[in-house]
Amino acid sequence: MVIVTGAAGFIGSCLIAELNNNGITNIIASDDFSSEQKHANLETKIIEQRVHGDHLFDFIKEQNRNIKFIFHLGARTDTTEFDWNIFLKLNLNYSIEIFTLCATYNIPLVYASSAATYGAGENGYDDHHATINKLKPLNPYGDSKQEFDKWVLQQTAMPPFWAGLKFFNVYGPNEYHKARMASVIFHSHRQIKKTGTVKLFRSHKPEYNDGEQLRDFIYVKDVTAVCYYLFKNKVPSAIYNLGTGKARTFHDLVVATFNAMEKPVNIDWIDIPADIRDTYQYFTEAKMNKLFATGYTRPFYSLEEGVHDYVSNYLDNNNYL
Repeated sequence: MVIVTGAAGFIGSCLIAELNNNGITNIIASDDFSSEQKHANLETKIIEQRVHGDHLFDFIKEQNRNIKFIFHLGARTDTTEFDWNIFLKLNLNYSIEIFTLCATYNIPLVYASSAATYGAGENGYDDHHATINKLKPLNPYGDSKQEFDKWVLQQTAMPPFWAGLKFFNVYGPNEYHKARMASVIFHSHRQIKKTGTVKLFRSHKPEYNDGEQLRDFIYVKDVTAVCYYLFKNKVPSAIYNLGTGKARTFHDLVVATFNAMEKPVNIDWIDIPADIRDTYQYFTEAKMNKLFATGYTRPFYSLEEGVHDYVSNYLDNNNYL
C-alpha cells in the first residue's frame, strides 16, 4: 500500500489521480477530512482506505510490513498565519514523527518542503545541502519547512530512500478550497468572469515595475509526475528543488489567463496588503540541476501551456482532476 498524507488537499488529491492513472489503487488517504470543500477532490479517486491524520502513526506501526511508500504532503500551508505553535505541531513535529517511523520500519518517503525556505533569496535558490543552514525564511510557514529540512540532514537513522521536495509556486486543479491561498490564476479567472478585469499587485520596490515580480510557476501535473518518478526510480536521497527552473512575471501569468479565456487583457493595479508586504517574495527561480542529474527528462509545461490546460479543462467548467 501507498500512503498519501494531505490526501484531500490540492497536491495530495492530484497525486492520487497520478497514481491511479498509473494503475496504483491500494492507496491509504490520510487527512482530517473535516472540510466539506475538499470532499470533491477525492470523489473520483480510487483509494483503499481513509485514515484520519490523528490515527496515522498507529496505523503505520500496525501495518508497516504492508506499506510500500509514503508521500507526506499534509501541512498547514497558510503563509499569513503567524502562530508558531500551529506550525510546530502540524508541520515540524508531525513530520519528524513520520520520518522517524519511516526510518524505523524501512519505508521510503517523499515529503513536501517549500521554496518559502529561501526567504528573500539573498542566498540564492540552489538546493545543495551545504547552503540550507544559511537560508532565512520570511514567515513561520517557511520556518517550519526549513527547520524540518535541517533536522532531516542531521539524522543518522534514515529511511531506505527519502526525498524532500522544495515546491515552488504550484498551480492547477483541485485548489477550489484554498480561498486566499489559491493561485493567482485561480483568482484571476474568478475576477475575469465577474468583472472582466484582474487586480494585480503593484511593485513596492523601485527595481521592479508593476506586475514584473517574478516567480517560478509550476503546474501541479508536473509536480505529481516528479513524485511518481521518485516512486518508481532509485535516485540519491536528498532535498530537491521542484520548479520549472524558469521564472516568469505575474504579468505574463495574467496575460496567459486572459488569453486562455479568450478575453481582452484588462488589469487594475492594487497595493500589496500590508500584512504580507514585508514578507513578499519578488523573485524565485529553482535551480533544477540536481533533479535533472538523476535522469529526469520529462519536459515541464510552459506557463502558457499549463494555464491553458488549467483554465480550459478545469476552471471554465469547475472540473476536478
